[in-house]
Amino acid sequence: MSAFTGVKVFSASMIQQRTVLDAMVTQWLAAARRRPSFELVDVVIRQSSDEAFHCISIILFYKENKEKKR
Repeated sequence: MSAFTGVKVFSASMIQQRTVLDAMVTQWLAAARRRPSFELVDVVIRQSSDEAFHCISIILFYKENKEKKR
């Protein structure tokens, strides 16, 4: 993984939350990509479960290159 300066974590364990998780990530990424200094470095997706719940986490690693800001 390349160096990063920021991390954004999205997670959900309830079915209603999981069904909109992709839209939340897409919306956040669309806004972040409007910044000229934003660069997505890596994405990690994890699922964990127990007897009652299934949790999904989407972790975005990014860097903000302050020199690219104009």
